[in-house]
Amino acid sequence: MIHSDIQIARYQPGDERGIVNLIVPIQREEFQIEITAEDQPDLMQIPLFYQTGTGDFWVARRGEEVVGTIGLKDIGHQEAALRKMFVGVPWRGREFGVARQLLESLITEARARGVKRIYLGTTAKFLAAHRFYEKHGFELIEPHQLPPTFPLMAVDTRFYALSL
Repeated sequence: MIHSDIQIARYQPGDERGIVNLIVPIQREEFQIEITAEDQPDLMQIPLFYQTGTGDFWVARRGEEVVGTIGLKDIGHQEAALRKMFVGVPWRGREFGVARQLLESLITEARARGVKRIYLGTTAKFLAAHRFYEKHGFELIEPHQLPPTFPLMAVDTRFYALSL
């Protein structure tokens, strides 16, 4: 049974605390990435970083709690980068469908905004993410296939692309 009490909405000012409280513990505790909120200024400047051009940022909420995030960064030439896709541990899996709802919202909006290709980078550790992206049509690509405007992250070692 899919829970329908999960709501996907565009980022609103004031969401920052919930976003940081979701993302940073996943990065640090689950994946042992030594990173802080201060190392990620995009999380405190979402309108300036994500909500420009064809980009945007969405949060999944259950009540007032932020349980998932996804960002679309306009990188020019009708291309975009998928960034900051995180779902809290209790909200993962088919039962809740949070990741699927977030990705579907992003793809629907990207198409409507004229984006032709979405790229993403992830780490070798995120095995469930690899399966998820592949199941949703993303194809594994080599780093040299990324556009020069793609925002490379030091921790990313696997790259995917989706043609819309």
